[in-house]
Amino acid sequence: MRMRPDVAEGHGHGEYAPEPIHDKIVPSNDAGSDIGLTKERSSDDLEAAPKHEHGAIGGVSDSAVAQIIGVAILEFSVLLHSVLIGLTLAADPSFKVLFVVIIFHQMFNSLGVGSRLAYMELPRAYTHVPTIGAGLYWCTTPAGIAAGFGARTTYNPNGATASIVSGVLDAFSSGILIYTGLVELMAHVFIFNRAMIEESSNCMMLGAGLMALLGKWA
Repeated sequence: MRMRPDVAEGHGHGEYAPEPIHDKIVPSNDAGSDIGLTKERSSDDLEAAPKHEHGAIGGVSDSAVAQIIGVAILEFSVLLHSVLIGLTLAADPSFKVLFVVIIFHQMFNSLGVGSRLAYMELPRAYTHVPTIGAGLYWCTTPAGIAAGFGARTTYNPNGATASIVSGVLDAFSSGILIYTGLVELMAHVFIFNRAMIEESSNCMMLGAGLMALLGKWA
């Protein structure tokens, strides 16, 4: 039996010797791997696709609607109170004392309203809501002052009718503020934020003490 020259020598006329099998890279035609790649691509496509939140109202998710309603309630109470403050500031003869007190009062209110407006997470179509809320806040006190100047000759802030109307509206605003503070602000901050649960309440008590101190002269 004679060996073929192309096998023995590794070369033949127009032929190549077979390569070692461990150097060959054989592509896998496994159907299971193709299915795995298809599933992986499908999951990536689903993750990249825009997500639609359930319970959307007019294109706005439930979370966005809840944020807008909560801020609107807070804004309404603060705006009503700010109009009354401006009216009293313009009609009351003790302007200087009220002016200093109202500066600090409105500053604390602006910090509360501004923080709520700044942390709102809204869709792109509703990003103008915080700007509108801030604009409404800064124009209400001047509007109340203008109304107070217009009715200065006929409006008596110390009269019985003015005291009753102002007291009812202030009580209404205070109730809304208490509800907003306890339900919308403190509940979310202390229940859903673990860091705030472990923190002290000294800052909140300090703010309440400062507001009570300002109320002595307001």
